[in-house]
Amino acid sequence: MDALARKLGLRTQPTIFFVSAGLMVTFLIVLLIFPDQLNKSFSAGREWIVTNLGWYFIFGVTAWLIILLAVAFSPYGQVQLGRKDEPPEYSFPSWFAMLFAGGIGTILMFWGVAEPISHFSNPPKAGVEPYTVEAAQDGMNFALYHLSLHTWAIFCLPGLAFAYFIHRYELPVRVSSVFYPFLKDGIYGPIGRAIDILAILGTLFGVAVSIGLGTSQIGAGLGELFGWANNTTLQVAIVIVLTTVAVTSIVRGLDKGVKLLSNINIAMAIGLMVFVFLTGGMTLFLLRQLFETTGNFVSELPQLMLWNDALANITKDDGWGWQGGWTVFYWAWTVSWAPFMGIFLARISKGRTVREFVLGVLFAPSIFTIIWFVIFGWSALRIDGMDGSEGPISAAVAESIPLSMFAFFENYPLTTLVQGLAVIIVAIFFATSSDSASLVVDMLCTGDGDSGPTRQRVFWGVSEGALAALLIVLAGDEGLNALQQVITVIGLPMFTLMFLAGISFLVALQKENLQFVTKVRGVPEEAVFAGREALDRGEVSGEQAATQRDETTDDRSDVPG
Repeated sequence: MDALARKLGLRTQPTIFFVSAGLMVTFLIVLLIFPDQLNKSFSAGREWIVTNLGWYFIFGVTAWLIILLAVAFSPYGQVQLGRKDEPPEYSFPSWFAMLFAGGIGTILMFWGVAEPISHFSNPPKAGVEPYTVEAAQDGMNFALYHLSLHTWAIFCLPGLAFAYFIHRYELPVRVSSVFYPFLKDGIYGPIGRAIDILAILGTLFGVAVSIGLGTSQIGAGLGELFGWANNTTLQVAIVIVLTTVAVTSIVRGLDKGVKLLSNINIAMAIGLMVFVFLTGGMTLFLLRQLFETTGNFVSELPQLMLWNDALANITKDDGWGWQGGWTVFYWAWTVSWAPFMGIFLARISKGRTVREFVLGVLFAPSIFTIIWFVIFGWSALRIDGMDGSEGPISAAVAESIPLSMFAFFENYPLTTLVQGLAVIIVAIFFATSSDSASLVVDMLCTGDGDSGPTRQRVFWGVSEGALAALLIVLAGDEGLNALQQVITVIGLPMFTLMFLAGISFLVALQKENLQFVTKVRGVPEEAVFAGREALDRGEVSGEQAATQRDETTDDRSDVPG
């Protein structure tokens, strides 16, 4: 495989690259040939996991959040994610824009109106009447629970572990590197390679399905604007356009591509949010709700994050189905993005301290999420009426979730223009998710933070678009449904893997000599040895290797005290 990689002009770890690509193609072929069978098998698996291990997901994510906050406010919060005395590579605004656009920007556009209204129409808790003020408040609390602190905790814990081992231990940019305290040089063996391959496949299929599903909202918006049928042809055309934009960004690289696209997109999203805030005739109401909703959410969060609906089989006809279909599914789906988002966060966070990383990743997007849901969610609820009966927005969500945002904009001036802007924002959000994922997959194959050859990066970008397009054309709804079940089932081992990554990070953190933690000194001896070993094995190269040669004599922890 080494010879083939050289012949193709690739700079990669051959086993990881070729096995990942081969399994991707093999799985796609099986999915296309046997979509019904796979859907049934994985549907049964998902049902078992949700029923018997749903509590594990709910407890686990809450535990991650508590661990992160404890580490951030402990003395270990001063540990820098790197060795050199240098400022962070990106300014805070650019850093925030990239982590947000690569993360859940698409989800906020999709669910900003639809999720609060969905819980408003079908209250999660027993005894709450739909279409009431109480249902509206509960709906907003659940939407914020699903898409603020806990979602970002799923990204933050593995991201922190990756950043620590990649920048401080100077290990390869791979998921396997975070297991160094347990595996040692085994991270370069079969177990380490298997971990990296699993991470690549989870990223590829997770992002491909998100792109495939996201075309439904873009297609719905185009249908609303131009009367086009939201059919397979339109959706494939959308995927082609999104892939073209993503590949162009990939070719330009992280600084000129992803950074620029992310900054443009976040500015457009903020502009749309300000428009809704100022032109809906509810500005004072939304200002008051911003404070009240934040208070309600903070006060309800301890109960929400431990709620397992344990009495559901007594109080509800569908048992524990609601939480399994929402909260557990959210956590299982989100964790399939954890390797991608974790590596991406690590790559853009060199030079920041543990405390800066945790507080920035957890709270900056969460604050934005609260503002977003207050403006879009409460505006939709106010338009709907909250008078005990179904209103126009509730009816639109019940008819078509992808169309709900566009139906919402019919209540605002410049409807056509705003709907068009919303389509563009959703499209760019999906493009930034795709190009970010492609660059991360490429890093997982090369093992360092530098971009691989253009053809290598383009291969992964085109692969994601091709997966999404082929699923739409050849497998249709059955293929997408089957893949959703697959990702939910894969979420269980991925969740456990990321949990172990967090434990590995805590084990390594205990070896830090806090008396000498500065921007240069205080690196544990194990970190120095690990970096040298990675260099000797050829697992790191280029500028990263040169940095190690210059620094290994300085990074010593065997100092007095």
